[in-house]
Amino acid sequence: MEPHLETIQEQEKALAHIRDKLALLPELPGCYLMKNREGTIIYVGKAKILRNRVRSYFTGSHEGKTQRLVVDIRDFEYIVTSSNMEALILECNLIKLHQPRYNVLLKDDKTFPYIKITNERHPKLEVTRRVLKDKARYFGPYPNAYAAQQTKKLLDRMYPLRKCGVMPKEVCLYYHMGQCLAPCVKDIQKEDYDGIRDEISRFLGGSHEEIKKELRRKMEEAAEDLYFERATELRDQIQNIEAVMEKQKINATDKKDRDVFGYSVDKGWMCVQILYIRQGKMIERHASSFPFYGEAYADFLSYVTQYYSDNPALPQEILLPANEDEGGAEAAAGEARPAAAASRADIMAANDAADADGDDEDGVSSDDSAAGDAAEAAAAAQAGAAAGEALPQVAEAQAEYTAAASAPGAEASAPALPDDAQSPAGLGDVNGSAALQQWLGVKTLVPKRGSKRKMVEMACENARVSLEEKFRLIERHEERTSGAADRLGHALGFDTLYRVEAFDNSNIQGTNPVSAMVVFLDGKPAKQEYRKYKVRTVKGADDYATMREVIRRRYERVLKENLPMPDLVLVDGGKGQISVAIDVLENELGLSIPVAGLVKDAKHRTAQLMSGDPPQVVPLARDSEEFYLLQRIQDEVHRFAISFHREQRAKSMVTSKLDSIPGIGDKRRQLLLKHFGSLKKIREASVEDFRPLSIGDKLARQILDALKDGPTPNPND
Repeated sequence: MEPHLETIQEQEKALAHIRDKLALLPELPGCYLMKNREGTIIYVGKAKILRNRVRSYFTGSHEGKTQRLVVDIRDFEYIVTSSNMEALILECNLIKLHQPRYNVLLKDDKTFPYIKITNERHPKLEVTRRVLKDKARYFGPYPNAYAAQQTKKLLDRMYPLRKCGVMPKEVCLYYHMGQCLAPCVKDIQKEDYDGIRDEISRFLGGSHEEIKKELRRKMEEAAEDLYFERATELRDQIQNIEAVMEKQKINATDKKDRDVFGYSVDKGWMCVQILYIRQGKMIERHASSFPFYGEAYADFLSYVTQYYSDNPALPQEILLPANEDEGGAEAAAGEARPAAAASRADIMAANDAADADGDDEDGVSSDDSAAGDAAEAAAAAQAGAAAGEALPQVAEAQAEYTAAASAPGAEASAPALPDDAQSPAGLGDVNGSAALQQWLGVKTLVPKRGSKRKMVEMACENARVSLEEKFRLIERHEERTSGAADRLGHALGFDTLYRVEAFDNSNIQGTNPVSAMVVFLDGKPAKQEYRKYKVRTVKGADDYATMREVIRRRYERVLKENLPMPDLVLVDGGKGQISVAIDVLENELGLSIPVAGLVKDAKHRTAQLMSGDPPQVVPLARDSEEFYLLQRIQDEVHRFAISFHREQRAKSMVTSKLDSIPGIGDKRRQLLLKHFGSLKKIREASVEDFRPLSIGDKLARQILDALKDGPTPNPND
């Protein structure tokens, strides 16, 4: 039987099995897991009513992206939950556990950096991407590493915490610059560090205006006392604060910390924008683009849930767009007080441990009634527990997934289902704002009007513009690659120009001669097909002979292994190199492949293209995309050849230097390089550093003397 007929029969059999299971689906909230023919989970979703949502995949027509998912489905499982909030959290855990190919996966969820004040006897500031329950204080997340590093650099100048990883035996330059208290030689009290911690916490919590005023007062006092150097330092600190902290775009009057989400979809792709509002001012934004296959809003909410599952620094308020597809008007009632606020303890454990005194120094809202709210939520959860226990658990593998989600190999940072999540009266809105609010303990709104609605619209508009820009860049890239390759082929008189192979030679006064070849397919580099050549037969700097050898070796292999023939061979050079390449191809190998040469000007830049026999200049506009393509090819092959030559020269230099030392053979040379890593590090070592290699002090001194007599190696090599 033909393979496609077997596939059709398999699909029909699977569909019959699925129809039987659809009839048994309950009208309850929960999660569903779609599987392919191998039994691999390819999609995880959640639903307020499992029967309606899962059936929708197998009835009616779908868009192309959803149809791709449906075609791969051969079976499904489901897990009933007691509430929609529980379904939201369970979906997040299952996505992290199984990484389904059709789900929105927050692949960069661990790339957000945080600033950390370590919980040590002598604390220091760090930029980290890992959040641990180590009683340290964490601030962030910062949208990119640059923003975090710049802020840390500013704080390092302002506050004298230690900078070194290992405590030195004497004071360093930071102490003399007034940027360290020198705990290496002085006894620093805990109270001193507590004061610095509090100031940094206030600064990162948004109170930098007060700190600027204090610095300005100290600057004026220093100037009055004629301490102009100190006044200049303080002035620079004020300017640095303004540069790092004051790049604002919009302002809000209530000074709250908010995360504002917006999204846009087009051509099967989704872009999510997050606007970070801190102290009422927008300080940064973050954009993520990815393909999606399910319902747009459900996948957007999945992204938001994954984002907060690993984020220990929550804002005071989260703003979401409405679910326009299902009448987002119902969702605007998200102003209710957070239920189950105590469930955020898992996420905030790191900062809670550091701030046991109840201070809210991480930028998270600290309502005076929070404890009462948590107690009230816990009581409500207990009251509804009986109803939750009575709900039928009709999933096929409930125990399996419960065990898997709590296994050591599962995502440790994913929040577990809270004990108070069994109340069935949690989530009724179509936007999911109440579920997030209940889970995180942070006010989550879907604004209908006013300034908050404008913030959400701004985020959505930024997402739409980012997505349009992505597609325009793709179109522009196509124009600059395949379009440019076609036009270059027409300029050379070809019907098509798909495969181009370019060559370049590299040597320094004839030493370590090498050559390299790069391949461009339809105007794009195919790096897996790049090749390097050590020149075997040529002595000295003979570019023509080197080109002859490399062309011969390349196309002898092409003939022998029946590899794809290029549409064009590009050589680095003019008439001489072109003639050599044509002679080898036609007279030695019997091949008829067009050859062109890239001629450089006095500044070693691409100047013109020559082709034909005899070679003639091909007229190309200097500002054309095809000329730009030639520049890219020539730059790439030159870079590849130079890199290879540097590798060979470095190896040659190390080998000759060590081999010239009496008592150092091949085995000891390899041992030295493996242990120290480079010739430079061997030269900088002490006699004692050689003892672990069973090299005596006498031989160690001979090695150091021999290396120190020679020239210093180029660090770029």
